[in-house]
Amino acid sequence: MDNLTPKEIVSHLDKYVIGQHDAKKTIAVALRNRYRRMQLTPQMQQDVTPKNILMIGSTGVGKTEIARRLAKMMQLPFIKVEASKYTEVGFVGRDVESMIRDLAVTAMNIVRESENEKNKEKIANYIENKIIEKLLPPLPAGASEQKQAEYDASFARMQEKFAKGELDHLKVKVNIPNKADFPEEGLPPQMIQVQESIVKVLGGMGKKGPEKEVTVAEARKILEQEASEVLLDEEQLKELAREKVEKGGIVFLDEVDKIAVAAGSHNRQDPSKEGVQRDLLPIVEGSTVNTKLGMIRTDHILFIAAGAFHLSKPSDLIPELQGRFPLRVELESLNEETLYRILTEPKNSLVKQYQALLAVEGVDLVFEEEALRAIAHYSLLANEKTEDIGARRLHTVMEKIIEEISFEADMHNGETIRITKAMVDEKIGSVVEDEDMTRYIL
Repeated sequence: MDNLTPKEIVSHLDKYVIGQHDAKKTIAVALRNRYRRMQLTPQMQQDVTPKNILMIGSTGVGKTEIARRLAKMMQLPFIKVEASKYTEVGFVGRDVESMIRDLAVTAMNIVRESENEKNKEKIANYIENKIIEKLLPPLPAGASEQKQAEYDASFARMQEKFAKGELDHLKVKVNIPNKADFPEEGLPPQMIQVQESIVKVLGGMGKKGPEKEVTVAEARKILEQEASEVLLDEEQLKELAREKVEKGGIVFLDEVDKIAVAAGSHNRQDPSKEGVQRDLLPIVEGSTVNTKLGMIRTDHILFIAAGAFHLSKPSDLIPELQGRFPLRVELESLNEETLYRILTEPKNSLVKQYQALLAVEGVDLVFEEEALRAIAHYSLLANEKTEDIGARRLHTVMEKIIEEISFEADMHNGETIRITKAMVDEKIGSVVEDEDMTRYIL
């Protein structure tokens, strides 16, 4: 997926996110430029830096959804973080470097999963042999050739049964893996180093946890991690993960407007806002961060920032940080037609979700065209009368309409229930007309 053309990236996003073509196009070009950069000479690669993106738009217009879909589409280290969760150095809270450490964990998981898939057969053989050795009593030292032949025959029979799942009900004792050998990445680098030193002093203690008796079926899953550690080179995995972060890492920095200090503002309740921007600056510009994978350079990590900027403007960010987000894209507010399309077109649309949920109860839910148009209309009215929360308003309106049907679904097994315009008007119409009711109910 790493060499998709911009048109292919946009086409994939179109299946899940309606509209916002400019935002999709900008991100698609930025991702394609990363692929193009990797085809250049090493010297030229160093000079080509990623063009970070600032997405500006109200809540619910698709900023986060675009990022979420990109994460699933591209097999690249990707994390979504909220700028408002960070504090400047010296204040209690998470420091901005922790986002790179979190990115390193994501990369390690991607690489390990990929390598496990490549070595699937070896891992399966390891697990099979390990479990059968626990079920068959070992041969004593110096056993005769006849005993060895009998043991080999028994082992082969056990392998056949294991493959058919006939041993899954039997009990074996296995060591439960201890997760303490990969420290919490939110910790400061100094604390991570202390943890690693303690593990080394204790001679690697903690890698194997307590022994527990489980079924063979459960043991298969538990031994996967042990097989991965034994068969794969941990240092090589770290090297691959580090390279993946440095060359393909993406950080989606949401709510960046929350750390902007509006011009003329005298509110000093949160003096760390500008400090967070200054701490963020070297990470975005390019610096070295200490992680579990080693030192990671952030020069070629792509940063996508997003914010509504209702109470502040992009120009309220410190000038140096503004300069590190050269690509600006403004997302459009949603109109009635767009809300209707969001309801019906995406592969994961709300209509399809509710139909699938109620199908579990044997209810066939059918939405009439006029009803869907009415839902979009009332959602837009609610957004106009109160705070504009974009497509998220559809969730509230739909839940209000389906609530009673969903509650009594067990009584309608095998029935087809049609959602009509009259039903939508009855459930939502009077609520939307009253602004106070809209604020509290929708």
